Amino acid sequence: MELIWMPVLGAAIGAILRYVIPGRDTHGLLLLPGLGAATTATAWVVMVVTGWSLDDPWIWTLALVAPAVVCTIAALVLARVRPARDAQRLQQLLSAR
Repeated sequence: MELIWMPVLGAAIGAILRYVIPGRDTHGLLLLPGLGAATTATAWVVMVVTGWSLDDPWIWTLALVAPAVVCTIAALVLARVRPARDAQRLQQLLSAR
């Protein structure tokens, strides 16, 4: 597998999690795929720079587990926080009239 596909796999993981985790109405269509791609690329670069071998299966495993963890946390936090913040902002805008 070429290394260029790692961020694509991270984006695919983020896209899958967008539809698996409830509350997708609290974030945009490309947030989790973008976050997954960025997380995979960052994890991969950090591990390569710190000396991990490309033959080591852990570099591949962690590079694909990292976006799953980060995207899950982001989706759950947004689903909990966003509705309250939206309601608060709406009240601020309506009271400013």
